[in-house]
Formats: sequence, C-alpha cells, structure tokens
Amino acid sequence: MKKGIGTVISTLAGAAAGAAAVGASSNKKLKRKDDGLKKVHELYMAFDQWLRIRQEGKTLVEYFHQQNFKTIAIYGMKELGEHLYEELKDSDITVKYIIDKNADSIYADVDVITPDDELEQVDVIVVTAIYYFDEIEEMLSQKVDYPIVSLEDILYEV
Repeated sequence: MKKGIGTVISTLAGAAAGAAAVGASSNKKLKRKDDGLKKVHELYMAFDQWLRIRQEGKTLVEYFHQQNFKTIAIYGMKELGEHLYEELKDSDITVKYIIDKNADSIYADVDVITPDDELEQVDVIVVTAIYYFDEIEEMLSQKVDYPIVSLEDILYEV
C-alpha cells in the first residue's frame, strides 16, 4: 500500500513538473510573439510618421540641418535603414558608413561594418533598429562619445 501511494505522489510530482515546463515554454513563446507584435507595431508607426512627413513636403534632411549634423553612420540596414540611406544618399548629408551585426551579407555604396569594429568619428549615429534602441545605445555609448539618436525620435522632431 505504501508503495502505491509513493508511486501516485511521484506520478503527480512528475506531472506537475511537466506541466510547469510546458507552461514555461508556452510563456516564452507568448513573450516572443508579444515582442514580435510590439516590434512590428513600432515599425508600422515609424513608417506612418515618415509618410506624414513626406506628405507635408518635408524630408529627414531637415532634421540633420537643424542639428548641424553633416556626417552620419546608420546602425541597422533593414527596412528603415535602407530607406534612410536612400533618402540621404543624394543630399548634402554624408553617410560615412553603416553598422550592422550582419555586415558580411549587406551590400551598399558605403562601408558596412559590425558593432565590434572600430567606429570612425561622425557627427551622429542614427539607430534604425528602433525597438532595440536602448540596448544599442548602451552598447555604442561605451565605444563613442558623440550623439546616438533613434530614427523614431528624428521622425517626431522633423
């Protein structure tokens, strides 16, 4: 009889541990999904604001002129980074280089380097990976002593 109770308790403990593991796994999946949705929402809002700026006949070049930024580096070469580069490449604002973790797979008209490389002096680094801005700013601020700004902030200051 005692052996039977021990088996039941062991089975229940195992089931509880299994349920906890499944719950933890489900929570991680939900968190990743939630983070993904927040990231997509921020991207959508950035593009919406950028479109509003363009509909007003403005460009982001105006921000750089107002701040007296003549040379920049772009951090992140996904959608926002590509569009920022395209908007600036024929202007008097010089994109000196691009910083991206996947530098080896990015082709551009300017140098593409990783965050671990030496970062040449520019007037400002513009972070286009807006969802991760805080982490990126913290990492870059240990390497450089010039401004690091989020593209999101620029979009709302033009």
